[in-house]
Amino acid sequence: MGLKIHDLKPDAGARKARRRVGRGIGGKGGKTAGRGSKGQGARGSIPARFEGGQTPIARRTPKAKGFRNPFRVEYAVINLDTLEEFSTDSTIDPEALRSKGLVAKRGLVKVLGRGEVTKKFAVKAHSFSKTAQAAIEAAGGSVEIIPLPWGSRRPPAGSNNALTNR
Repeated sequence: MGLKIHDLKPDAGARKARRRVGRGIGGKGGKTAGRGSKGQGARGSIPARFEGGQTPIARRTPKAKGFRNPFRVEYAVINLDTLEEFSTDSTIDPEALRSKGLVAKRGLVKVLGRGEVTKKFAVKAHSFSKTAQAAIEAAGGSVEIIPLPWGSRRPPAGSNNALTNR
């Protein structure tokens, strides 16, 4: 028979039994049991979240949850069923939408795919959903994406209204 895993044990003296403190005043580790006199370290247990008496972080932070993304890009959305108001072969761009009062006077425009398109349009917008782009092209129209005002860089921090008055 060979050596089995359950036969393994450390050499004699390699493992030392832990000292049992707080068992009376005779010998080491009696009375205060190495914790000193009073104070936080002498107490039984302190919660991991305890911050020494200062106002805890859970109470310092505001109650509002989450955070606000400073680089969020907001679009004024327009759906395909709204584009049906325009005549066939017309060019629909943000200016045409604004003149009819369909989108706000400033901001980026995104076309979404709710509704049907039966007419042929040339649509210009800052963004399109895949379904909207497919529906416009299926009706014989064309789609042109207007470049974003900040180019290929990230959008400006804060509201993007300052750069989108085009």
